Amino acid sequence: MPGGPAGYLTRMTETSTDRASGFIHHVGAHEPEATDGRATLVVDVDERHLNHAGAVHGGLLATLVDTTMGAAIGSTLAEGSAATSQLTVTYLRPAKPGRLAVSAAVSKRGESLTVCEADIEQDGESLVHALATFALLDG
Repeated sequence: MPGGPAGYLTRMTETSTDRASGFIHHVGAHEPEATDGRATLVVDVDERHLNHAGAVHGGLLATLVDTTMGAAIGSTLAEGSAATSQLTVTYLRPAKPGRLAVSAAVSKRGESLTVCEADIEQDGESLVHALATFALLDG
């Protein structure tokens, strides 16, 4: 699917990490830095990212872990791409405006599926833990 998630992961590894492109741009974040099955992303969140309760919206946190895990997996692919097939996000505590640090690492890789884990921290505290399965797609 041109321009969709599969193509995004391939393009993401080919572009500069100091620019944002695709959906991640719309949430005010840059693309993750990724190499050797690991990826990191630092993003500053503000009032535009809050839900009605005054915490950072859970959908934004899910987007950040999904994007960072996708970058980690993309860094291991010589060709082809990956697409999220399952994502479990555990919200441990609410996030507030400020700096978030996202880290992701490939856990297991099979022929057609890859498992990845990610965490979000703020001020040294764990906020989110995520586990995802990605389908590996042919180039």
